[in-house]
Order: sequence, then structure tokens, then C-alpha cells
Amino acid sequence: MLKKSKKMLKIEQGLDKPLEEALPELVTNLGLTGAANELGVGKATLNYWLLKFGISVRRVALKPGESLNINTLS
Repeated sequence: MLKKSKKMLKIEQGLDKPLEEALPELVTNLGLTGAANELGVGKATLNYWLLKFGISVRRVALKPGESLNINTLS
């Protein structure tokens, strides 16, 4: 487990879930800028946290009628 800063721990309290679980969902739904704004941190801080937790962000462009399925490995 990674050591979390005081700011990380404070934000986690408001999310009711670990930051490493909340970040992928927030970034997927809101984008990097929206997620950073929602958490009250800068984009550089958010990017650092994503890097620290090993969360990769990918951008995918789909044409109309296409869809994307994401599978998790267990």
C-alpha cells in the first residue's frame, strides 16, 4: 500500500472509498480537468496521483455506432 498525503486522506473521507478506486471512475466520467475540479486539486496533482497509483488513462475515439467494452482481469 502506498503512503497517502494528508490531502489524499482528507479527499478520501469525502468520497467514502479509497482514492485508488475513485480516481478511474471520476476521470472516466468527468475527464481529467473535471475530476481535478471535483476533487479540488490541480491537474498536475491529479496526474501525479494517477501515476503514483499506477492508473493509466487512455483516450479512445469511436465513430457513430461503435462501442467499447472494458474487461478487468481477475
